[in-house]
Amino acid sequence: MEETTQEKPASKLKQGITGPMLYLFILGDVLGAGIYALVGEVSGEVGGAIWVPLLVALVLALLTAASYAELVTKYPKAGGAAVFAQRAFKVPAISFLVGFAMLAAGVTSAAGLALAFTGDYLSPFLDVPSVPAAIVFLLLVALLNARGISESVRSNVVMTVIELSGLVLVIVLVGLMLGQGEGYPEQITEFPVGVNPGTAVLGASVIAYYSFVGFEVSANVAEEVRDVRRVYPKAIFGAMLTAGLVYVLIGLAASIALPTADLTGSSGPLLDVVSATGFGVPDWLFSLVALVAVANGALLTMIMSSRLTFGMSEQGLLPAVFGRVLPNRRTPWVAIIATTAVAMILTMTGGLASLAETVVLLLLFVFLSTNVAVIVLRKDKVEEKHFKAPIVVPYLAIASCLLLLTQQDGTVWLRAGALMLIGLLLFGARFLAKGKNLGAKGRRGAGKSMESPVESKEQ
Repeated sequence: MEETTQEKPASKLKQGITGPMLYLFILGDVLGAGIYALVGEVSGEVGGAIWVPLLVALVLALLTAASYAELVTKYPKAGGAAVFAQRAFKVPAISFLVGFAMLAAGVTSAAGLALAFTGDYLSPFLDVPSVPAAIVFLLLVALLNARGISESVRSNVVMTVIELSGLVLVIVLVGLMLGQGEGYPEQITEFPVGVNPGTAVLGASVIAYYSFVGFEVSANVAEEVRDVRRVYPKAIFGAMLTAGLVYVLIGLAASIALPTADLTGSSGPLLDVVSATGFGVPDWLFSLVALVAVANGALLTMIMSSRLTFGMSEQGLLPAVFGRVLPNRRTPWVAIIATTAVAMILTMTGGLASLAETVVLLLLFVFLSTNVAVIVLRKDKVEEKHFKAPIVVPYLAIASCLLLLTQQDGTVWLRAGALMLIGLLLFGARFLAKGKNLGAKGRRGAGKSMESPVESKEQ
């Protein structure tokens, strides 16, 4: 019966994503490049107890993931958070701004990942100017995106396996090191001297949370997933728990392999961890794995951004031109071109750190909207069977987002606010244009009515 309901809504997009592909899609986006750079930053807050904020961040992220699981299986349409907001609040301005915040976060993240790809990670292999190389990189990502969702997700499968294998290698090497009686296992429960553990864990959890964002991207390809109501909850929770387990083990491994002082000051902490094990793994190997991780994150983020743009167009929140798809490939080509162009421009406006901070704040507002939407839409019953989170979960998720928002820097608020102001101006311009068009149609209709009563009757 579920399969019948899946076929009822006609979609211009191809259902090319299976359950295992969706699991790897989410896992690849969550793993991303964050963990390769953020271990040292987390250690700076909590010393050797790196695994604690990673575990806390996992729990907080799972709360919002449950809201996505409920709404995606209830309304499996491209557009994600914007569609949820439109159904829940029925205020076009809110729906537009939620979608725009997600879209802004997506293209900003892609721009940051492009800069990461063409910076220190690429330099051991190819010495090229960062910004021009980032633009070429985004162009290649766009071509793969336009070729087809199946091709894009298959590429993600390969890249996810590579980046996951690199993290597993770190864990195995440190395990062998520990088995030989080496390392600093006593550090895993040590906090910096004079620091309140609770405050330290909260501050570090904000940093660690960035490593878990990415699961929301999957909501924007729901229309392209086969049997989405059955496979989506398994895929999102399975991917999040897999990533969380790997992250906690990486946190433990990093604390065991290096003295906390060395780990905190490292710009490439996992490279230093591998070197500290003494097993002779070449340094270039992790540069290559990091490149794969960054490329994978950029591809998945641009898939999300283009599908979100397409979904907002289908809902009437953006011009209809963004809903155009390639006749054979059935991919949203206008949306792909537009989002890629914006990401290219953003590579010229700031560094990786500033772009990443903006992404987190924008996503927290998107998550707030989605968690509130779950509560509002509980009264909206649908015939199809879907996942339903325990009643307390969306309330806890809202509290977690508010808690993380209190930890954000003032300059980050200003940057995100400026982006959202642009979105608000775009919506206002579209609203005024729509009003003028309706007024012109009304005047033409009135004129026709006065000139030809017969015509009026026919209409």
